[in-house]
Amino acid sequence: MNKEDSKTVKSLLSSPHKIVIIPHKNPDGDAIGSTLGLMHYLKNKGQQAVVIAPNDFPKFLKWMPGQEEIIIFENDKEVAEKYITEASIIFTLDFNHLSRVGFMQETLEAAEGTFIMIDHHQAPSDYAKVTYSDVHMSSTCEMVYNFIEAIEQDTSKITSKIANCLYTGIMTDTGSFKYSSTTSRTHRVVADLIDKGAENMAIHNKVFDTNSPSRLHILGCALKNMVILEDYHTAYITLSQEELDENEFKKGDTEGIVNYGLTLDNIIFAVIFIENKDEGIIKISFRSQGNFSVNEFARAHFEGGGHDNAAGGKSNVSLEETTAKFVALLDSYKDQLKG
Repeated sequence: MNKEDSKTVKSLLSSPHKIVIIPHKNPDGDAIGSTLGLMHYLKNKGQQAVVIAPNDFPKFLKWMPGQEEIIIFENDKEVAEKYITEASIIFTLDFNHLSRVGFMQETLEAAEGTFIMIDHHQAPSDYAKVTYSDVHMSSTCEMVYNFIEAIEQDTSKITSKIANCLYTGIMTDTGSFKYSSTTSRTHRVVADLIDKGAENMAIHNKVFDTNSPSRLHILGCALKNMVILEDYHTAYITLSQEELDENEFKKGDTEGIVNYGLTLDNIIFAVIFIENKDEGIIKISFRSQGNFSVNEFARAHFEGGGHDNAAGGKSNVSLEETTAKFVALLDSYKDQLKG
């Protein structure tokens, strides 16, 4: 975060404000961790701060300090809209375009508060007065750590509640510190968070070792459906709405399943296609290893984007048509997929 932006934010926060903090739709560990971490920090500074999420988040994140205070827009629209309308400062975290909040977009576009963006995805839009964007960061949670450090000139204001929230987001967005975005700086940040009270072993347990039977059944179904295309060093998984319903799908049950494709030898491109009949789309997650940019692939063909090695997208045709389109595209990327 540059000095000019730090100065601007510090000046804004020097007086009391009504502040709302917004994550993206279908918030993950980084989105919830960063928004809650920032909420605790702002409250400790005497600000009125509330997190408003577009929709609900996975059960494995519902232990996090302050999570019970999160307002879910789709459940409490009138209350949420009142907070947003009255807010003088609006933080948007872990996304860089207002379309990423889904049905909240219109409300945010009409808001008169000062917007501050903290995000690490590519190609940020220009709606915010202050944009702290860095695509090289491991996570938005690491950026919130840097944000606090820049405002305070040290990290002494990071409490155990903040530390637990930020650790969770860094851990989940780095694949437990194995992705290339994990730098030596990331490890130094994590070490400081542990020193400040982040219960790292307990966090790993709560996030990864509290599976429901439905999640494991869905995982089994997904792995059974996996298709391996050796010529393209690619593996993809499909999950139909019928399969999700049969296995009593709950939000968060498909989180991380796409990564199993990359555990196969000689696979550098992994994809999962998940049918969502309520929204009339096929939700797609892309992962890669090495130099193959799934961000560019998703932007070019599936109305998506994200990071070079992790991105999302969608399709408005059937599951069968979507996978057929995907497979047909691979031949033009064969040279890039050699590894």
